[in-house]
Amino acid sequence: MRHLRTFRYALTAATFLTLSGSAFALDGNDLVAKINAGLQGTTLNPASINVDGSNVTLTGVKVRVPSPEAAGEGAPIGDIVLTGVEEDAGGYTIEKATFGNVNVTNEGVTVTASDISLSNITIPADATKGTIDSMMMYEEGHIGPVSVTKAGSELFSLASTDFSLTKRDGDAGFDFEATAAGLKGDLTKVEDPQAKDVLQKIGLTSLQGEINMAGGWDLKTGTLEVTNYSFDFKDIGNLSLAFSISGYTLELIKSLQDQMKAMETNPNKEEAQAAAGMAMMGLMQQLSFNSASVSFEDASITKRLLDYAGSQQGVTGEQMAQSLKAMVPIMIGQLNIPELQNSISEAVNTYLDDPKSLTIAAAPEKSVPFPQILGAAMGAPNSIPTLLGVTVSANDEM
Repeated sequence: MRHLRTFRYALTAATFLTLSGSAFALDGNDLVAKINAGLQGTTLNPASINVDGSNVTLTGVKVRVPSPEAAGEGAPIGDIVLTGVEEDAGGYTIEKATFGNVNVTNEGVTVTASDISLSNITIPADATKGTIDSMMMYEEGHIGPVSVTKAGSELFSLASTDFSLTKRDGDAGFDFEATAAGLKGDLTKVEDPQAKDVLQKIGLTSLQGEINMAGGWDLKTGTLEVTNYSFDFKDIGNLSLAFSISGYTLELIKSLQDQMKAMETNPNKEEAQAAAGMAMMGLMQQLSFNSASVSFEDASITKRLLDYAGSQQGVTGEQMAQSLKAMVPIMIGQLNIPELQNSISEAVNTYLDDPKSLTIAAAPEKSVPFPQILGAAMGAPNSIPTLLGVTVSANDEM
């Protein structure tokens, strides 16, 4: 009798555990639905969803982006494997999402990419609240290597691309970084005869370098800053860009997303695009310009370009530089910007005499609303340099 009672208890426990396992199993359909909600318009359409413990495999995935021309289930991107998936307060956390390799050929050009992943992903329970908690987030991402080939020859390659997103303390905003390293391009494969001739004569037969980006976003003020967006290439130079705008808030983003949804659902595509354009103009009124800069650090390309340009005119590179120095004041004078004319001429003269760096910066004393900039561009374009505090300089200390 005691053995029978023990067996009954064991059977009850086993039944409870079995039912518990079923009750707490991941819901793959709910996971995909909340991922799509977090993507705000872009949708993933898997052919099947397989749940195995804390791992979820989406097979035969097609991705559809919001646009008036989008139709059907979207473009195929292969399988996506999600590992370390856990439910979290109605949403989900995912340790890693691994995407299938890319191998696409179009008009004889083949693009391949492998080792594509995102790590430490947070899927919100409700993506409609318009708060930081309603945003789908990741902490790290990786792509690469990437290769572009044609007729068996590699035209372009990229060793790796790594990017990260770090949440600030108190959910005040984000900092982001990205690096595309080991970039190579074979310029001998350029097909245009004139461009190919120029590249050969200035000794530029290949590209080698990397691209870097860093910045941050303050959610309270809506200040979006790109502190560095640089393209650094061997024997060419480093082109760096930076800018800061304010008013780019979560509320503005939600309005933009609503406009995209309205445009997508409107059967009259021309009407949808026109309405979206008007809405974008209205939303732009919320943005203000804080600062911007463009800087180029030379790595010998300037002298080679001057030598080439001079050879086309039957003069030396130095003579070509002197000719340009004489032409600049005349060209700038036609723009009717006397506040900048002298500084531009001085900067160009300094740079051409000793090519090191050239910088154009805009830093107004206080933020300038975008509608004010647009109005100046339409009514008095020559006032924009003063409005934005534009300066031009050469060979600054870096």
